[in-house]
Amino acid sequence: MAKRDYYEVLGVERDASDREIAKAYRKLAVKFHPDSNPGDEEASQNFKEAAEAYEVLSDQEKRGRYDRHGHAGVNGGSQFGSAEDIFAAFGEMFGGGGGMFGDLFGGGGSRSRRGNDVRANVTLTLEEAAQGVNKTLKFKRNQTCEPCDGSGSAPGSKPEHCQQCGGRGQVLQSAGILRVQTTCPVCRGAGQIIVDPCPPCRGQGQVSKTVELDVSIPAGVDDGMRVRLSGEGESSTSGGPPGDCYVFITVKQHELFHRDSENLILQMPISYTQAALGAEIEVPTLTGRDKFKITPGTQSGEVFKLPGRGMPNPQGGRTGDLLVQTYIETPKKLSNEQEELLRKLAELEETEVLPERKNFLQRLTDYFGTAEN
Repeated sequence: MAKRDYYEVLGVERDASDREIAKAYRKLAVKFHPDSNPGDEEASQNFKEAAEAYEVLSDQEKRGRYDRHGHAGVNGGSQFGSAEDIFAAFGEMFGGGGGMFGDLFGGGGSRSRRGNDVRANVTLTLEEAAQGVNKTLKFKRNQTCEPCDGSGSAPGSKPEHCQQCGGRGQVLQSAGILRVQTTCPVCRGAGQIIVDPCPPCRGQGQVSKTVELDVSIPAGVDDGMRVRLSGEGESSTSGGPPGDCYVFITVKQHELFHRDSENLILQMPISYTQAALGAEIEVPTLTGRDKFKITPGTQSGEVFKLPGRGMPNPQGGRTGDLLVQTYIETPKKLSNEQEELLRKLAELEETEVLPERKNFLQRLTDYFGTAEN
């Protein structure tokens, strides 16, 4: 089934502001939330579809690529495998930690939450992006404190039940005829309070550590894409699964090639004689040199295609092409022999005017003739 337009998914116009996009997403997220639609697969798919649309349209760079190239410009796929992934990515817009979702749908403070996601950055050359590469990344993440085993209490000590919520992690608040269950403001949903904090982690249950991680970057990735490493994020403080690590990719600008999606563009200088007579020249590619024939009469700016010499598609589609754009380079200095030959050629051009020039001269004559009348 073809993917729906992201603007259509959120029900906004293509010139919608960031505020309008966020407001539309909040409305759909509440409507299709899994907790209010248990067992409804269609609602679950709509929930993920709305999150995917918001992820792209809330990011100015991704939105620009989407406006220009459609789904192909943003890699065409969702980054979310489950509702928990969506809460982790956009929980802050609902009050943090899934706050609005938890308060409205009973998620509550005592519910086990997955750990936080972390970000790592990697910079690649265009050649590395084309071939795929293994990289060792260094980044910081919070991990379970070993002395207290994540409890936050000093060895030999135990946390106490929160008196405010009775250890439930939630409190009921009344507003007129409405009664709303919200996260306890004292224990922040933990249901217990640390009375004797563990010194290494200061009662947090986690400590920051620098980790090294080997990651395989697939061939064809583009600048701004990200690779998800499941379970390599921070550990959970409530017994839930760990978060994920998102590797954000930067691809260095190449000295020869300009990338346009899966295609590569090369601006190739050629001489006047090569353009007029045709020639076989060597063209650089990402994998080495390739011979290429310039046809006689090539014009400056003309584009030739070398199929399959571009970038691979990271999702397994066809490999792009190398587009060679020729431009005629005029010499700034001439030898006496070159100048003599070119003057003879100029004399011939006076008697044998080329079709395009002849047409232009005729239009020029007609223009001035009309202006004088």
